[in-house]
Amino acid sequence: MAGITVLFWASAFVVIRPLAGVLSPGGLALGRLAVAAVALTVFALIRRFRIPRGRTLLLLIVYGVLWFGGYMVALNAGEQHLDAGTAALLVNVAPVLITLGAGAFLREGFPRWVIIGSVVSFGGVVVISAGAGDHRIDALGIVFCLTAAILYAAATLLLRVGLRTTQPLQATWIGCLAGMIACLPFAPSLVGELSRASAGVWLGVGYLGLFPTAVAFTTWAYALSVMGAARTGATTYLVPAITIVISWIFLSELPTVYGFIGGAVCLAGVAVTRIRR
Repeated sequence: MAGITVLFWASAFVVIRPLAGVLSPGGLALGRLAVAAVALTVFALIRRFRIPRGRTLLLLIVYGVLWFGGYMVALNAGEQHLDAGTAALLVNVAPVLITLGAGAFLREGFPRWVIIGSVVSFGGVVVISAGAGDHRIDALGIVFCLTAAILYAAATLLLRVGLRTTQPLQATWIGCLAGMIACLPFAPSLVGELSRASAGVWLGVGYLGLFPTAVAFTTWAYALSVMGAARTGATTYLVPAITIVISWIFLSELPTVYGFIGGAVCLAGVAVTRIRR
């Protein structure tokens, strides 16, 4: 399950990159979520899901707004300024934040290596930011991608709690609907942009909605329900590496030297957080 998520999420960074030059961040997020919502609703009707109530429903709604809504808009905006590989490297700071959040809010504690690894990963972000003077690294893109990472981490912790009383597919469906509703103000811009877009743009939006969203977020929820927040977050460490390879093949893009060095430091820090006695 986690392997499917990693592959599709890595491909999403690459597909978003060319679409970000045609569609606005909010419009792209809404289009992607609309496709995913239709697909997930079909499954929900087949399985006859019931909408949860009370605290669980509230958790899933907030999770959906943060991740399906806020994260996707922030990531789309970030990829208007950064190449796919650098964006993936920055967003991959999220697993460290998940581990820290799991310790603070899910009572998983604060192992020494988690603290050390977090400091190392932050140093990697500083290195990437140091390349903001390069024409291929935009400081605004760094801010957007780090914002996406924070929203990603917060949403994962909320989902982990919500999965205690609901099923993974059900949680993904409700979260996707909540994110889509939150993005509805972007509908006018999406309609105008798609009316002028090529068939390739339509196919790209369809792919993002079906595979990196409907499928990958569901498999992520299944893995999260079984493995826990920290361990599931660790499975996404390969996303930047796969993204860089796919981006190089299809977009002829590679991160800058600062991106490679800083990204390596970030990944090293994340690896340190996984050290066990």
